[in-house]
Amino acid sequence: MVKETKFFNKQAKKSERMARAISDVEAAQSLSNLAKAYRKQADVLKANRKSSNKQR
Repeated sequence: MVKETKFFNKQAKKSERMARAISDVEAAQSLSNLAKAYRKQADVLKANRKSSNKQR
């Protein structure tokens, strides 16, 4: 599960870099939204891992 969290965080960083690098406002906003979605997914996985560890 750690690998998945790292993957989503890495994808979020890539999306943010791409959003800053392009001049098309709509595309930049879409990439920023994508980055937020990746980060949220990473946060959900992290929270699930923590709650799973507490149950043990």
